[in-house]
Amino acid sequence: MNRPDGIAADLPPGVDAPVFAEPWQAEAFAMTVALHDKGLFSWSEWADALSAEVKKPGAAAEGHDYYEHWLAALEGLLASKGLAARSDIDAMAQAWERAAHATPHGKPILLENDPRATR
Repeated sequence: MNRPDGIAADLPPGVDAPVFAEPWQAEAFAMTVALHDKGLFSWSEWADALSAEVKKPGAAAEGHDYYEHWLAALEGLLASKGLAARSDIDAMAQAWERAAHATPHGKPILLENDPRATR
């Protein structure tokens, strides 16, 4: 498999697709690693948070919603540790959603595109 920039990517045998289907998934992964590296939570705390999310009723058996659970686990962990208030997390998610809807197709989604953003 070749990456878009032409650099060959060595994937494990049997893996023929990117790990992340969307850029936000890679960003959520990277944020989790960065927050762990800063010592804000342990890997066991992370594993417990993610495990609790994927075991919730309604989780897709084939895992297509895995990174949605990943993001929910990260948001929950940040809130439970007092690193971000749930209301702030929800407000930011809503702002990104509004920005996505206000962004023309094919253009990068920027938080500044949120129609409610203060300028």
